[in-house]
Amino acid sequence: MSNSRQGDARPKFPLGRIYATPGALELLERLNQTPHTFLARHVHGDWGLVHPEDAAANELALAMHTRIVSSYAVGPAGVAGGAGVIWIITEADRSATTLLLPGEY
Repeated sequence: MSNSRQGDARPKFPLGRIYATPGALELLERLNQTPHTFLARHVHGDWGLVHPEDAAANELALAMHTRIVSSYAVGPAGVAGGAGVIWIITEADRSATTLLLPGEY
């Protein structure tokens, strides 16, 4: 579910230091994707596949300075190796953002 404000040009919050788990990096590499595309969507308020309630929680998190979570499909489902899902989590204090697989949470 994409946020209707995804077209905003300015970042909505700082990402802090950026980290990625080995599993997330392997998935992105295998499907010929880069983290930059997903980080840009995340920081501009496109929360991806999250449930509408979670998208609303992210919007509130912008004002309340709590954790922000996005979820994205990586790669086309019809390609050999299939699509995967990657999560991006920015900590409440905005000190760090991590790319990870759901199973690594």
